[in-house]
Amino acid sequence: MLGISNDKEVTIIESDIQSFDSCSRMDSAKVLSQWMIGLFIGFVVVLFMPWTQNIQSVGLLTALNPENRPQQVKSIIPGRIEEWFIKEGDFVHRGDTILRLSEVKDSYMDTSFISRLKIQLDAKQSAFKSYMSKTEALKSQYNATAAGTKNKIRQAKNKLKQAQFKVVSDSANVIAAKQDFNIAEVRFERLQNLYDQGLKSLTDLESRRIKLRETEAKYISAENKLLQSRNAYGVQEMEINRLFNELNEKLSKIDSDRFSAESMAYNAQNEIQKLQNKLNSVVTRSGYYYVTAPQDGYLARAIQVGIGEIIKEGTPVINIIPANLDYAVELYVRPIDLPLVNIGEDVRLQFDGWPALVFSGWPNLSFGTFGGKVTAIDRVTSQNDLYRILIKPNTNDKEWPHLLRPGSGAKGIMLLNDVPVWYELWRQLNAFPPDFYTVDDEKVSGKEKAKK
Repeated sequence: MLGISNDKEVTIIESDIQSFDSCSRMDSAKVLSQWMIGLFIGFVVVLFMPWTQNIQSVGLLTALNPENRPQQVKSIIPGRIEEWFIKEGDFVHRGDTILRLSEVKDSYMDTSFISRLKIQLDAKQSAFKSYMSKTEALKSQYNATAAGTKNKIRQAKNKLKQAQFKVVSDSANVIAAKQDFNIAEVRFERLQNLYDQGLKSLTDLESRRIKLRETEAKYISAENKLLQSRNAYGVQEMEINRLFNELNEKLSKIDSDRFSAESMAYNAQNEIQKLQNKLNSVVTRSGYYYVTAPQDGYLARAIQVGIGEIIKEGTPVINIIPANLDYAVELYVRPIDLPLVNIGEDVRLQFDGWPALVFSGWPNLSFGTFGGKVTAIDRVTSQNDLYRILIKPNTNDKEWPHLLRPGSGAKGIMLLNDVPVWYELWRQLNAFPPDFYTVDDEKVSGKEKAKK
Protein backbone atom coordinates (compact mmCIF):
# COMPACT_ATOMS: atom_id res chain seq x y z
CA MET A 1 0.00 0.00 0.00
CA LEU A 2 1.02 3.66 -0.34
CA GLY A 3 1.09 4.22 3.39
CA ILE A 4 -0.82 7.46 3.19
CA SER A 5 -3.38 6.56 5.81
CA ASN A 6 -2.65 5.54 9.39
CA ASP A 7 -4.16 2.09 8.78
CA LYS A 8 -1.77 -0.76 8.75
CA GLU A 9 -1.24 -2.77 5.60
CA VAL A 10 -3.41 -5.90 5.52
CA THR A 11 -2.25 -9.00 3.72
CA ILE A 12 -5.03 -10.87 1.83
CA ILE A 13 -4.87 -14.63 1.87
CA GLU A 14 -6.77 -16.13 -1.09
CA SER A 15 -7.49 -19.40 0.67
CA ASP A 16 -9.39 -17.55 3.35
CA ILE A 17 -11.81 -15.98 0.76
CA GLN A 18 -14.55 -18.23 -0.62
CA SER A 19 -15.11 -16.18 -3.83
CA PHE A 20 -11.70 -17.18 -5.13
CA ASP A 21 -12.61 -20.81 -4.74
CA SER A 22 -15.76 -20.27 -6.85
CA CYS A 23 -13.78 -18.78 -9.82
CA SER A 24 -12.02 -21.16 -12.18
CA ARG A 25 -8.68 -20.37 -13.55
CA MET A 26 -8.26 -20.28 -17.43
CA ASP A 27 -5.40 -19.45 -19.70
CA SER A 28 -6.66 -16.61 -21.98
CA ALA A 29 -3.98 -17.12 -24.65
CA LYS A 30 -4.86 -20.77 -25.04
CA VAL A 31 -8.58 -20.01 -25.37
CA LEU A 32 -7.94 -17.33 -28.01
CA SER A 33 -5.81 -19.69 -30.06
CA GLN A 34 -8.54 -22.33 -29.94
CA TRP A 35 -11.13 -19.85 -31.17
CA MET A 36 -8.87 -18.70 -33.99
CA ILE A 37 -8.22 -22.26 -35.10
CA GLY A 38 -11.96 -23.03 -35.03
CA LEU A 39 -12.81 -19.92 -37.04
CA PHE A 40 -10.11 -20.73 -39.58
CA ILE A 41 -11.36 -24.29 -40.00
CA GLY A 42 -14.94 -22.99 -40.36
CA PHE A 43 -13.81 -20.42 -42.93
CA VAL A 44 -11.98 -23.09 -44.94
CA VAL A 45 -15.05 -25.31 -44.82
CA VAL A 46 -17.23 -22.41 -45.98
CA LEU A 47 -14.85 -21.71 -48.88
CA PHE A 48 -15.43 -25.19 -50.27
CA MET A 49 -19.19 -25.11 -49.81
CA PRO A 50 -21.31 -24.81 -53.03
CA TRP A 51 -22.49 -21.38 -54.02
CA THR A 52 -25.11 -20.64 -56.69
CA GLN A 53 -24.07 -17.74 -58.89
CA ASN A 54 -26.86 -15.28 -59.55
CA ILE A 55 -27.81 -11.97 -61.09
CA GLN A 56 -29.88 -9.69 -58.88
CA SER A 57 -32.13 -6.95 -60.22
CA VAL A 58 -35.18 -4.99 -59.19
CA GLY A 59 -38.38 -4.23 -61.05
CA LEU A 60 -42.14 -3.87 -60.86
CA LEU A 61 -45.15 -6.13 -61.04
CA THR A 62 -47.09 -5.90 -64.30
CA ALA A 63 -49.23 -8.05 -66.60
CA LEU A 64 -47.89 -10.44 -69.20
CA ASN A 65 -50.40 -9.46 -71.90
CA PRO A 66 -50.51 -5.74 -72.80
CA GLU A 67 -54.33 -5.80 -72.86
CA ASN A 68 -54.40 -6.79 -69.18
CA ARG A 69 -52.14 -4.01 -67.96
CA PRO A 70 -53.52 -0.92 -66.22
CA GLN A 71 -54.69 1.61 -68.75
CA GLN A 72 -56.16 5.05 -69.01
CA VAL A 73 -59.70 5.56 -70.26
CA LYS A 74 -59.63 8.50 -72.67
CA SER A 75 -62.27 10.67 -74.25
CA ILE A 76 -62.43 10.30 -78.03
CA ILE A 77 -64.05 13.71 -78.61
CA PRO A 78 -63.77 17.06 -76.84
CA GLY A 79 -66.62 17.87 -74.52
CA ARG A 80 -67.90 19.19 -71.25
CA ILE A 81 -68.33 16.81 -68.29
CA GLU A 82 -72.00 16.74 -67.39
CA GLU A 83 -72.45 13.69 -65.16
CA TRP A 84 -70.41 10.94 -63.45
CA PHE A 85 -71.96 7.50 -63.09
CA ILE A 86 -69.23 5.81 -61.02
CA LYS A 87 -66.75 6.51 -58.28
CA GLU A 88 -63.17 5.42 -57.70
CA GLY A 89 -62.80 1.80 -56.62
CA ASP A 90 -65.99 0.60 -58.35
CA PHE A 91 -65.94 -2.58 -60.40
CA VAL A 92 -67.25 -2.07 -63.92
CA HIS A 93 -68.02 -4.39 -66.78
CA ARG A 94 -67.08 -3.77 -70.36
CA GLY A 95 -69.41 -1.18 -71.87
CA ASP A 96 -70.54 0.32 -68.55
CA THR A 97 -70.97 4.09 -68.68
CA ILE A 98 -68.39 6.06 -66.75
CA LEU A 99 -69.42 9.65 -67.51
CA ARG A 100 -71.50 11.73 -69.92
CA LEU A 101 -70.20 14.62 -72.02
CA SER A 102 -71.95 17.47 -73.81
CA GLU A 103 -70.93 19.10 -77.07
CA VAL A 104 -68.59 22.10 -77.08
CA LYS A 105 -68.10 22.63 -80.83
CA ASP A 106 -70.58 25.11 -82.34
CA SER A 107 -70.87 23.10 -85.58
CA TYR A 108 -72.47 20.20 -83.68
CA MET A 109 -74.60 22.14 -81.18
CA ASP A 110 -77.68 22.26 -83.44
CA THR A 111 -80.16 19.72 -82.07
CA SER A 112 -81.69 19.29 -85.55
CA PHE A 113 -78.34 18.86 -87.23
CA ILE A 114 -78.85 15.16 -87.98
CA SER A 115 -82.36 15.67 -89.41
CA ARG A 116 -81.12 18.53 -91.60
CA LEU A 117 -78.32 16.36 -92.90
CA LYS A 118 -80.84 13.66 -93.74
CA ILE A 119 -82.95 16.20 -95.67
CA GLN A 120 -79.89 17.37 -97.61
CA LEU A 121 -78.97 13.77 -98.28
CA ASP A 122 -82.46 12.97 -99.62
CA ALA A 123 -82.36 16.06 -101.87
CA LYS A 124 -78.98 15.09 -103.28
CA GLN A 125 -80.17 11.53 -103.86
CA SER A 126 -83.21 12.86 -105.76
CA ALA A 127 -80.95 15.11 -107.83
CA PHE A 128 -78.70 12.16 -108.56
CA LYS A 129 -81.68 10.10 -109.74
CA SER A 130 -82.84 13.00 -111.95
CA TYR A 131 -79.43 13.34 -113.55
CA MET A 132 -79.27 9.61 -114.14
CA SER A 133 -82.75 9.69 -115.72
CA LYS A 134 -81.66 12.56 -117.94
CA THR A 135 -78.60 10.58 -118.93
CA GLU A 136 -80.74 7.60 -119.90
CA ALA A 137 -83.10 9.86 -121.84
CA LEU A 138 -80.18 11.40 -123.73
CA LYS A 139 -78.89 7.95 -124.54
CA SER A 140 -82.28 7.03 -126.00
CA GLN A 141 -82.34 10.33 -127.91
CA TYR A 142 -78.86 9.60 -129.22
CA ASN A 143 -79.92 6.20 -130.52
CA ALA A 144 -83.14 7.59 -132.04
CA THR A 145 -81.34 10.48 -133.74
CA ALA A 146 -78.66 8.20 -135.06
CA ALA A 147 -81.24 5.75 -136.40
CA GLY A 148 -83.41 8.46 -138.03
CA THR A 149 -80.50 10.24 -139.66
CA LYS A 150 -79.08 6.97 -140.89
CA ASN A 151 -82.40 6.26 -142.59
CA LYS A 152 -82.27 9.66 -144.28
CA ILE A 153 -78.72 9.00 -145.37
CA ARG A 154 -79.77 5.62 -146.71
CA GLN A 155 -82.56 7.33 -148.73
CA ALA A 156 -80.14 9.97 -149.95
CA LYS A 157 -77.72 7.28 -151.06
CA ASN A 158 -80.54 5.60 -153.01
CA LYS A 159 -81.35 8.92 -154.67
CA LEU A 160 -77.65 9.34 -155.42
CA LYS A 161 -77.64 6.00 -157.18
CA GLN A 162 -80.72 7.03 -159.15
CA ALA A 163 -79.00 10.29 -160.09
CA GLN A 164 -75.94 8.31 -161.08
CA PHE A 165 -78.04 6.06 -163.30
CA LYS A 166 -79.72 9.18 -164.77
CA VAL A 167 -76.28 10.62 -165.62
CA VAL A 168 -75.31 7.38 -167.34
CA SER A 169 -78.61 7.35 -169.27
CA ASP A 170 -78.31 10.99 -170.28
CA SER A 171 -74.70 10.43 -171.32
CA ALA A 172 -75.89 7.64 -173.67
CA ASN A 173 -78.60 9.95 -175.04
CA VAL A 174 -76.01 12.66 -175.66
CA ILE A 175 -73.82 10.21 -177.54
CA ALA A 176 -76.80 9.00 -179.63
CA ALA A 177 -77.95 12.57 -180.31
CA LYS A 178 -74.44 13.55 -181.32
CA GLN A 179 -74.24 10.64 -183.74
CA ASP A 180 -77.64 11.60 -185.18
CA PHE A 181 -76.45 15.18 -185.55
CA ASN A 182 -73.24 14.09 -187.26
CA ILE A 183 -75.20 11.84 -189.65
CA ALA A 184 -77.70 14.63 -190.39
CA GLU A 185 -74.84 17.03 -191.00
CA VAL A 186 -73.18 14.60 -193.46
CA ARG A 187 -76.47 14.04 -195.25
CA PHE A 188 -77.07 17.78 -195.45
CA GLU A 189 -73.64 18.34 -196.99
CA ARG A 190 -74.29 15.58 -199.53
CA LEU A 191 -77.68 17.04 -200.40
CA GLN A 192 -76.10 20.49 -200.66
CA ASN A 193 -73.63 19.13 -203.20
CA LEU A 194 -76.42 17.47 -205.16
CA TYR A 195 -78.42 20.73 -205.07
CA ASP A 196 -75.42 22.65 -206.33
CA GLN A 197 -75.15 20.17 -209.18
CA GLY A 198 -78.88 20.64 -209.86
CA LEU A 199 -79.73 17.09 -209.00
CA LYS A 200 -81.90 17.97 -206.00
CA SER A 201 -84.57 20.52 -205.57
CA LEU A 202 -84.53 23.37 -203.09
CA THR A 203 -87.42 21.78 -201.28
CA ASP A 204 -85.37 18.69 -200.56
CA LEU A 205 -82.51 20.86 -199.37
CA GLU A 206 -84.74 22.84 -197.03
CA SER A 207 -86.19 19.65 -195.63
CA ARG A 208 -82.70 18.30 -195.01
CA ARG A 209 -81.73 21.56 -193.32
CA ILE A 210 -84.79 21.32 -191.06
CA LYS A 211 -83.85 17.75 -190.21
CA LEU A 212 -80.31 18.89 -189.36
CA ARG A 213 -81.65 21.60 -187.09
CA GLU A 214 -83.93 19.10 -185.35
CA THR A 215 -81.05 16.66 -184.69
CA GLU A 216 -78.92 19.56 -183.49
CA ALA A 217 -81.69 20.62 -181.12
CA LYS A 218 -82.02 17.09 -179.82
CA TYR A 219 -78.26 16.96 -179.33
CA ILE A 220 -78.28 20.23 -177.39
CA SER A 221 -81.30 19.08 -175.34
CA ALA A 222 -79.53 15.81 -174.50
CA GLU A 223 -76.44 17.74 -173.34
CA ASN A 224 -78.63 20.00 -171.20
CA LYS A 225 -80.30 16.99 -169.60
CA LEU A 226 -76.86 15.47 -168.95
CA LEU A 227 -75.77 18.67 -167.24
CA GLN A 228 -78.94 18.65 -165.15
CA SER A 229 -78.38 15.03 -164.19
CA ARG A 230 -74.80 15.77 -163.23
CA ASN A 231 -75.95 18.75 -161.16
CA ALA A 232 -78.59 16.60 -159.49
CA TYR A 233 -75.90 13.98 -158.74
CA GLY A 234 -73.67 16.63 -157.17
CA VAL A 235 -76.57 18.05 -155.19
CA GLN A 236 -77.36 14.59 -153.88
CA GLU A 237 -73.73 14.07 -152.83
CA MET A 238 -73.85 17.40 -151.01
CA GLU A 239 -77.11 16.29 -149.35
CA ILE A 240 -75.45 13.14 -148.08
CA ASN A 241 -72.53 15.15 -146.71
CA ARG A 242 -74.99 17.56 -145.12
CA LEU A 243 -76.83 14.69 -143.49
CA PHE A 244 -73.57 13.28 -142.16
CA ASN A 245 -72.55 16.69 -140.78
CA GLU A 246 -76.01 17.21 -139.30
CA LEU A 247 -75.87 13.75 -137.71
CA ASN A 248 -72.45 14.40 -136.22
CA GLU A 249 -73.57 17.78 -134.94
CA LYS A 250 -76.71 16.40 -133.33
CA LEU A 251 -74.91 13.42 -131.84
CA SER A 252 -72.11 15.66 -130.55
CA LYS A 253 -74.63 17.96 -128.87
CA ILE A 254 -76.45 14.98 -127.34
CA ASP A 255 -73.12 13.55 -126.14
CA SER A 256 -72.22 16.92 -124.68
CA ASP A 257 -75.53 17.12 -122.83
CA ARG A 258 -75.20 13.52 -121.70
CA PHE A 259 -71.65 14.08 -120.44
CA SER A 260 -72.82 17.20 -118.60
CA ALA A 261 -75.66 15.22 -117.01
CA GLU A 262 -73.27 12.42 -116.06
CA SER A 263 -70.84 14.97 -114.62
CA MET A 264 -73.62 16.51 -112.55
CA ALA A 265 -74.68 12.99 -111.48
CA TYR A 266 -71.12 12.21 -110.39
CA ASN A 267 -70.94 15.50 -108.50
CA ALA A 268 -74.24 14.69 -106.83
CA GLN A 269 -72.95 11.21 -105.99
CA ASN A 270 -69.80 12.76 -104.51
CA GLU A 271 -71.92 15.12 -102.44
CA ILE A 272 -74.04 12.14 -101.35
CA GLN A 273 -70.92 10.32 -100.17
CA LYS A 274 -69.76 13.40 -98.28
CA LEU A 275 -73.14 13.86 -96.65
CA GLN A 276 -73.32 10.17 -95.76
CA ASN A 277 -69.85 10.31 -94.23
CA LYS A 278 -70.75 13.45 -92.33
CA LEU A 279 -74.04 11.92 -91.18
CA ASN A 280 -72.32 8.73 -90.05
CA SER A 281 -69.63 10.78 -88.30
CA VAL A 282 -72.24 12.85 -86.48
CA VAL A 283 -74.23 9.75 -85.48
CA THR A 284 -71.03 8.01 -84.33
CA ARG A 285 -69.91 11.16 -82.53
CA SER A 286 -73.18 11.28 -80.63
CA GLY A 287 -72.36 7.81 -79.29
CA TYR A 288 -69.06 9.12 -77.91
CA TYR A 289 -70.86 11.49 -75.56
CA TYR A 290 -70.84 8.57 -73.12
CA VAL A 291 -67.38 7.38 -72.05
CA THR A 292 -67.57 3.63 -71.39
CA ALA A 293 -65.28 1.05 -69.81
CA PRO A 294 -63.13 -0.78 -72.41
CA GLN A 295 -62.99 -3.99 -70.31
CA ASP A 296 -63.90 -5.50 -66.95
CA GLY A 297 -61.90 -4.06 -64.10
CA TYR A 298 -61.63 -1.75 -61.13
CA LEU A 299 -61.61 2.02 -61.49
CA ALA A 300 -58.60 3.70 -59.96
CA ARG A 301 -57.66 7.36 -59.64
CA ALA A 302 -59.83 9.80 -61.61
CA ILE A 303 -57.68 12.14 -63.67
CA GLN A 304 -60.44 14.59 -64.65
CA VAL A 305 -62.80 15.57 -61.84
CA GLY A 306 -65.77 17.84 -61.29
CA ILE A 307 -68.82 18.85 -63.32
CA GLY A 308 -68.54 21.36 -66.14
CA GLU A 309 -64.87 20.78 -66.82
CA ILE A 310 -64.01 20.92 -70.54
CA ILE A 311 -61.64 18.28 -71.86
CA LYS A 312 -59.98 17.81 -75.24
CA GLU A 313 -60.04 14.73 -77.43
CA GLY A 314 -57.63 12.03 -76.27
CA THR A 315 -57.60 13.39 -72.71
CA PRO A 316 -57.26 10.66 -70.03
CA VAL A 317 -60.32 10.57 -67.78
CA ILE A 318 -59.74 7.75 -65.31
CA ASN A 319 -57.49 4.73 -64.78
CA ILE A 320 -58.82 1.18 -64.94
CA ILE A 321 -57.21 -1.95 -63.54
CA PRO A 322 -58.29 -5.09 -65.46
CA ALA A 323 -60.03 -7.69 -63.31
CA ASN A 324 -58.23 -10.75 -64.68
CA LEU A 325 -54.51 -10.18 -64.58
CA ASP A 326 -51.92 -12.67 -65.75
CA TYR A 327 -49.20 -11.39 -63.45
CA ALA A 328 -45.64 -10.94 -64.59
CA VAL A 329 -42.60 -9.12 -63.27
CA GLU A 330 -40.49 -6.81 -65.38
CA LEU A 331 -36.88 -6.73 -64.25
CA TYR A 332 -34.00 -4.65 -65.57
CA VAL A 333 -30.53 -6.10 -66.00
CA ARG A 334 -27.24 -4.56 -67.01
CA PRO A 335 -25.96 -5.01 -70.56
CA ILE A 336 -22.98 -6.98 -69.18
CA ASP A 337 -25.40 -9.52 -67.64
CA LEU A 338 -27.75 -9.76 -70.63
CA PRO A 339 -25.84 -12.59 -72.41
CA LEU A 340 -26.37 -14.74 -69.30
CA VAL A 341 -30.18 -14.49 -69.48
CA ASN A 342 -32.10 -16.99 -71.61
CA ILE A 343 -35.76 -17.70 -72.25
CA GLY A 344 -37.10 -20.31 -69.79
CA GLU A 345 -34.48 -19.57 -67.14
CA ASP A 346 -35.40 -19.99 -63.44
CA VAL A 347 -35.76 -16.85 -61.33
CA ARG A 348 -36.46 -16.44 -57.61
CA LEU A 349 -38.66 -13.43 -56.80
CA GLN A 350 -39.20 -11.45 -53.63
CA PHE A 351 -42.24 -9.14 -53.53
CA ASP A 352 -42.54 -5.97 -51.49
CA GLY A 353 -44.74 -6.52 -48.45
CA TRP A 354 -44.10 -10.28 -48.21
CA PRO A 355 -41.45 -11.17 -45.62
CA ALA A 356 -38.63 -13.27 -46.91
CA LEU A 357 -35.32 -14.61 -45.68
CA VAL A 358 -33.06 -14.71 -48.72
CA PHE A 359 -29.69 -16.37 -49.14
CA SER A 360 -28.75 -15.47 -52.68
CA GLY A 361 -26.02 -18.12 -52.89
CA TRP A 362 -28.13 -20.85 -51.29
CA PRO A 363 -31.61 -20.61 -52.85
CA ASN A 364 -32.71 -23.85 -51.17
CA LEU A 365 -32.25 -22.21 -47.77
CA SER A 366 -34.20 -19.08 -48.75
CA PHE A 367 -37.67 -18.56 -47.34
CA GLY A 368 -40.54 -16.42 -48.68
CA THR A 369 -39.42 -16.28 -52.33
CA PHE A 370 -41.49 -17.32 -55.34
CA GLY A 371 -40.50 -19.05 -58.52
CA GLY A 372 -40.60 -17.60 -62.02
CA LYS A 373 -39.31 -18.17 -65.53
CA VAL A 374 -37.95 -15.74 -68.11
CA THR A 375 -40.54 -15.37 -70.88
CA ALA A 376 -39.37 -12.32 -72.88
CA ILE A 377 -36.23 -10.23 -73.34
CA ASP A 378 -36.21 -6.79 -74.94
CA ARG A 379 -34.03 -6.21 -77.97
CA VAL A 380 -33.10 -2.64 -77.02
CA THR A 381 -32.34 -0.87 -73.79
CA SER A 382 -34.93 1.09 -71.87
CA GLN A 383 -34.65 4.73 -70.85
CA ASN A 384 -32.53 3.72 -67.87
CA ASP A 385 -29.96 2.09 -70.22
CA LEU A 386 -30.89 -1.35 -68.89
CA TYR A 387 -32.51 -4.28 -70.66
CA ARG A 388 -36.03 -5.21 -69.61
CA ILE A 389 -37.00 -8.86 -69.15
CA LEU A 390 -40.41 -10.31 -68.32
CA ILE A 391 -40.82 -13.05 -65.73
CA LYS A 392 -43.95 -15.21 -65.66
CA PRO A 393 -44.96 -17.50 -62.75
CA ASN A 394 -43.38 -20.93 -62.54
CA THR A 395 -46.25 -23.42 -62.62
CA ASN A 396 -44.08 -26.03 -60.89
CA ASP A 397 -43.52 -23.75 -57.91
CA LYS A 398 -45.90 -22.33 -55.33
CA GLU A 399 -48.50 -19.88 -56.52
CA TRP A 400 -47.87 -16.15 -56.33
CA PRO A 401 -49.87 -14.20 -53.71
CA HIS A 402 -53.37 -13.15 -54.78
CA LEU A 403 -53.09 -9.77 -53.11
CA LEU A 404 -50.38 -8.54 -55.44
CA ARG A 405 -51.13 -5.30 -57.26
CA PRO A 406 -49.65 -3.96 -60.49
CA GLY A 407 -46.86 -1.48 -59.86
CA SER A 408 -45.65 -3.02 -56.59
CA GLY A 409 -41.93 -3.60 -56.28
CA ALA A 410 -40.19 -6.91 -56.81
CA LYS A 411 -36.64 -8.18 -56.58
CA GLY A 412 -35.41 -10.96 -58.81
CA ILE A 413 -32.54 -13.39 -58.39
CA MET A 414 -31.63 -15.25 -61.60
CA LEU A 415 -29.90 -18.50 -60.72
CA LEU A 416 -26.74 -19.46 -62.59
CA ASN A 417 -24.02 -22.10 -62.05
CA ASP A 418 -23.16 -23.83 -58.79
CA VAL A 419 -19.53 -23.02 -57.85
CA PRO A 420 -17.44 -23.16 -54.65
CA VAL A 421 -17.52 -20.14 -52.39
CA TRP A 422 -13.79 -19.52 -52.88
CA TYR A 423 -14.34 -19.32 -56.66
CA GLU A 424 -17.16 -16.83 -56.25
CA LEU A 425 -15.03 -14.66 -53.95
CA TRP A 426 -12.15 -14.80 -56.41
CA ARG A 427 -14.52 -13.85 -59.26
CA GLN A 428 -16.00 -10.94 -57.32
CA LEU A 429 -12.55 -9.61 -56.34
CA ASN A 430 -11.43 -9.73 -59.98
CA ALA A 431 -14.73 -8.28 -61.30
CA PHE A 432 -15.23 -11.25 -63.64
CA PRO A 433 -18.74 -11.92 -64.99
CA PRO A 434 -20.55 -15.10 -63.93
CA ASP A 435 -20.06 -18.26 -65.98
CA PHE A 436 -22.05 -18.68 -69.17
CA TYR A 437 -24.47 -21.54 -69.30
CA THR A 438 -27.41 -22.86 -71.30
CA VAL A 439 -30.61 -24.48 -70.14
CA ASP A 440 -31.04 -28.15 -71.13
CA ASP A 441 -34.67 -28.34 -72.24
CA GLU A 442 -34.61 -32.14 -72.61
CA LYS A 443 -34.22 -32.67 -68.88
CA VAL A 444 -37.24 -32.62 -66.67
CA SER A 445 -35.72 -30.39 -64.02
CA GLY A 446 -35.36 -26.77 -65.10
CA LYS A 447 -32.58 -26.27 -62.59
CA GLU A 448 -30.06 -28.52 -64.34
CA LYS A 449 -27.56 -26.43 -66.29
CA ALA A 450 -24.61 -27.21 -68.55
CA LYS A 451 -21.57 -25.07 -69.13
CA LYS A 452 -20.86 -23.97 -72.63
